[in-house]
Amino acid sequence: MTRLLLGYIKKVKEMKLNELKDNEGATKNRKRVGRGIGSGKGKTCGLGHKGQKARAGGAKMGFEGGQMPIYRQLPKHGFKNPFAKTYAVVNLDTIQKAIDSGKLDAKSISIETLLSSNVISKKLDGIRLLARGAVTSKIEITVNSASKAAVEAVEKAGGKVNLI
Repeated sequence: MTRLLLGYIKKVKEMKLNELKDNEGATKNRKRVGRGIGSGKGKTCGLGHKGQKARAGGAKMGFEGGQMPIYRQLPKHGFKNPFAKTYAVVNLDTIQKAIDSGKLDAKSISIETLLSSNVISKKLDGIRLLARGAVTSKIEITVNSASKAAVEAVEKAGGKVNLI
């Protein structure tokens, strides 16, 4: 292995900057147009005679020769609600894991403690508690929103969910 490596290093040392070149087919010469009839790309330079496509600027994007363009044939669809809220999601199993590892105190869990313990990375428009997994500790948590199943699971464990 070392002998192979030494041979490679020796080759690298022998390399000269003036001998470096691209791989075969990596570069192409540019098309030289308008250099006489004999070049095959003289006179009209491969653009044919007159017409819109022979002019500078070419054709308009999306123009289909007078036919109704595809972007006008297809229906508009979709709607973006400007008032929609994006919640950072926290599941019960994630909270339980954080409590078990000592990152969170079960008696008072708030948005600030979730952020500081890196259970969530961003607050966004608020925090939503979801019911994936199970919680065994008696927790008191303050969040912006929670699913019914999550609230039931926390209360079943003897805890409490406070909504802001």
